[in-house]
Amino acid sequence: MQQGLQRGAALMQRRKIEENLNASWEDLRAFLLCTRHQSFRNAAEVLGLTGTTLMRKIDRLEEELGFKLFLRDQSGLSLSDEGRALLFDVEQMERLSFNIFRRASMSTEINGSVRVAVTEGPGISWVLPRLIDFQKTYRNIMVDLRCAMEQADVSRLEADISIQLARPTNPDLIVTRLGRLHIYAFASEAYRDAFGLPKSLSELRNHRIVKQHGVQLDETGYARILGLESLEGIVGISTNSSVAVLYAIERGAGIGFLPTSVMALGAPLVPIDLGINYHMDLWLTYHKEFRNSDRHKIVIDWLKKIFDPKAYPCFRDEFIHPNDLVPLMAEQRRNFGLQGYAAAGLARRSDLD
Repeated sequence: MQQGLQRGAALMQRRKIEENLNASWEDLRAFLLCTRHQSFRNAAEVLGLTGTTLMRKIDRLEEELGFKLFLRDQSGLSLSDEGRALLFDVEQMERLSFNIFRRASMSTEINGSVRVAVTEGPGISWVLPRLIDFQKTYRNIMVDLRCAMEQADVSRLEADISIQLARPTNPDLIVTRLGRLHIYAFASEAYRDAFGLPKSLSELRNHRIVKQHGVQLDETGYARILGLESLEGIVGISTNSSVAVLYAIERGAGIGFLPTSVMALGAPLVPIDLGINYHMDLWLTYHKEFRNSDRHKIVIDWLKKIFDPKAYPCFRDEFIHPNDLVPLMAEQRRNFGLQGYAAAGLARRSDLD
């Protein structure tokens, strides 16, 4: 009987330790998010908690550890010396936990899901049409395509594969440069007929601009590239969506900047020669663990193929004028053009009404 009581007490003690470990890891994750967002309110939104509940978690963690993690003032949260020392260990814990789940998701069989994150414009206008054909060949691979301007962090399992505008520096990731997006000024024919087109950057001040903003875009880039101190008074529409920019330009809302490929794919736009040739590189990134997953390797190879600059001139390093790009991409326009998209269709129907 005494042995039974001892075993029961040991079991209860082990369960209590496990419960404390689970609670502590939740608190440590809350600490990580507070560190990344430098704000209780923003971190609480990500966790789906109230700010008060999150602060109680941090208070409990600080009490258990015996020291303060944050210095709190009106400017936000900053790490204490002890918090900074703890951060490295907690990030290592998170990284190792992600590795466990990443390995669990891998398989030598060619079936299952692959999560691909792509910046919105190329994702919708370039990857998605080709994904339909890919799916016809690989029926057992489900590609979960995420198109957004926010960059997905593949090291934190936000996606398996990411195509992004900023090159990651995490040594655990494999990074390949796919190609280059060349950005050019465009307007609609209706806008040109109504207001004319600027012949120089100085004349652009007399026109309306459709501007895109986003976390992967340089907010000061427009004014700097255009040689202006401010865009105040000339921006008619500002949006975080590249698809919305294309739609607004098509509908004659103003002049905007888009990849040269949109005109080659059939968008009814007029290029504006302002002497500007801006470009952004596309980076393919995935965790090195996925080298051992057959279905991930298939998707990675396919993405490299559909962004190959040798096959698709719009991704070459050298700039090709949109007018010259049109005949070079006639086959792509025929098979994967923008003519089937709702925005273009709505614009054409509106012009006919």
